[in-house]
Amino acid sequence: MTASVTRLAARASLAGEPSDQALVQLVRRLPRGSQERAAAYEQLVARYQPLVRSCAQRYWQSPEPQEELMQVGYVGLLKAINNFDPAVGDSLAAYARPCISGEIKQYFRDRRPQMRVQRSAQELRHELKRARAELAQRLARTPGADELAAHLGVSRADLRSAEHADLLFQVSSLDAPLPDGADALSLAELVGAEDPRLEHALDMQAVWAHWGELPARQQRMLLLRFYGNMTQAEIGERLGISQMQVSKLLARALALLRGRITGQDTGPRRLRPGPVTGPAGYGSSSGGSTARRASMVTSSRSWPPPNRDTTSCTRATTWAAG
Repeated sequence: MTASVTRLAARASLAGEPSDQALVQLVRRLPRGSQERAAAYEQLVARYQPLVRSCAQRYWQSPEPQEELMQVGYVGLLKAINNFDPAVGDSLAAYARPCISGEIKQYFRDRRPQMRVQRSAQELRHELKRARAELAQRLARTPGADELAAHLGVSRADLRSAEHADLLFQVSSLDAPLPDGADALSLAELVGAEDPRLEHALDMQAVWAHWGELPARQQRMLLLRFYGNMTQAEIGERLGISQMQVSKLLARALALLRGRITGQDTGPRRLRPGPVTGPAGYGSSSGGSTARRASMVTSSRSWPPPNRDTTSCTRATTWAAG
């Protein structure tokens, strides 16, 4: 095909039309936007259209449309015209052919599937397309899997591999309806999304792992502040201390939790004897201590508080984690 195109270019030159070298010189010499430059481009593209078609024709069995492959081939031809130097070589056809083929191959490399397909499956995929068309015309119906396997002389497993390989080259839209969807669902509605509550649960678990290291009064303050949504002044009034003391104790408790979670606190752990109050139920001892702990928020509140917005809980976890 390269030789035939070269002969066409030579005959065009003999017929009085400008040669390839002359047209390329016009393209290189004239400024962008010039009508003469655009006319030279059009004449070269029309002259080498058979070359572009011959390069793209070998890929016409692929799922890509033929018009798309021709457009990619024209891009390679234009790159060849721009980069061709008549002082180095005198045959534009010999230089343009690898440029066109390389552009088409690059197009397929950019659109290749994420999964690697064996070459045997790819070759069988092309044979399967031809066999399906031939058998459909011969049998006047869609051929079955056994008929296709017998016609190609392959096993059912190899046939399934070729069919699966063909699916990798055909991308479906997420907005397309499912073929068997009773409620006209789309594929996007079945794709899961990230649940932000999972990250919140991990943060809470990190806090509760070191909750028992806090003194009982600081545990009570944190519960009143972040679950009872009480201000520091209200907590001080409930506990009989000043707001400044509440602020210092809250900062100390959050600093301890932050150090334990981030691993930056190397000090000894403060393990206090006696029952530990916490998320499991605010304590399990008997007597007056149980009554005092039960008066933290309300006697009817459970863990976590029912029908309570978790914004405060998230804020507490964020403060503790730093």
